[in-house]
Amino acid sequence: MSTTTTVDTLRFATAGSVDDGKSTLVGRLLHDSKSVLADQLEAVEHVSRNRGQSAPDLALLTDGLRAEREQGITIDVAYRYFATPRRRFILADTPGHVQYTRNMVTGASTAELTVVLVDARHGVVEQTRRHAAIAGLLRVPHVVLAVNKMDLVDYREAEFERIAEDFAGLAAEVGLPGFTPIPVSALAGDNVVERSARMGWYRGPALLEFLESVPVGRTSADAPARFPVQYVIRHGEVRQYAGQLVSGALRVGDRVTVHPSGETSEITGIDALGRDVRVAYAPQSVGVRLADQRDVSRGDMITAGVDAPTLTQDVRAAVCHLADRPLRVGDRVLLRHTTRTVKALVKDLDGASELAANDLGRIALRTAEPLALDDYGVSRRTGAFILIDPDDGATLTAGMADLGR
Repeated sequence: MSTTTTVDTLRFATAGSVDDGKSTLVGRLLHDSKSVLADQLEAVEHVSRNRGQSAPDLALLTDGLRAEREQGITIDVAYRYFATPRRRFILADTPGHVQYTRNMVTGASTAELTVVLVDARHGVVEQTRRHAAIAGLLRVPHVVLAVNKMDLVDYREAEFERIAEDFAGLAAEVGLPGFTPIPVSALAGDNVVERSARMGWYRGPALLEFLESVPVGRTSADAPARFPVQYVIRHGEVRQYAGQLVSGALRVGDRVTVHPSGETSEITGIDALGRDVRVAYAPQSVGVRLADQRDVSRGDMITAGVDAPTLTQDVRAAVCHLADRPLRVGDRVLLRHTTRTVKALVKDLDGASELAANDLGRIALRTAEPLALDDYGVSRRTGAFILIDPDDGATLTAGMADLGR
């Protein structure tokens, strides 16, 4: 009798200052884990030869845009998908320049792990502080401190320990619950996929070993049930409410509450991929039928259990401003939370006169209609929102609700 092994997926992001070797690290990870196709490697070798380099520049495996390759920089988030026998990976390689902080927010917002890279010669720098702060802000569950270019400090343990100690102080300052330091040389391949004999003093795992073994999916299935309604499907007199169950579980027979109306009902049926099921778990997309004909529409949220979301029109949040146009007190915006979009007014920016592109800050908003919010620290899905320009639909700001303030 055959058995099937379930291979899970880890979403992770990389971050680091310019020239810390982040793209080389990711390229080495892909190359040494045999996740590079022959034609990709051939293209990299060709570009490297044209630049006069004697060995393939593995950074080109992630610096995907032609303009980036020509300039030798990374200016966008490069997504890569690869797998080992133990796990699948979705990698977001984010740029290191301070003016592209918003790109790191994009890449790390759905990540379960962030690799923060530092140069062993320079240690913790200002951009390291920024990247650690973002990881803390986004409540990324796991952080790896990859101390790169150990070959340029003669693989000295003292240099690694000094940087790990500095980062520990920073982690406490920005609210990171913990981190795992790993000494590496991306250029030489030390401790990236295989443990290095050059650093016998290091007893921990190589980077890939850690990525393969870190717990993932802590999750959503054990959290309170949250079901934002995306569509209402009518079959004669029967209504079915369709959407993605973003956390928790729903069962036939559950008593549920519809927000923001506060009306209650009971689940009489759940449809998953065209068949009736008794229970649904996050992140399934399903259709839900209720016992009563309730006035439920797109943007409403169906919840079950005693841990109800907070219904509020006053929203306080940590934010990263993404748009080139500044955000100012008094601005009228649209706030999109799960499937619900409401008008909102910017009341306060925690003392600041405005937020410019890539700025991190705090905000107070007043919405025209109530929102069913969770604290971002409790739920990254139902505690997050974006602000939108009502004139042209452009995304302005990413927000993380802080209901404790």
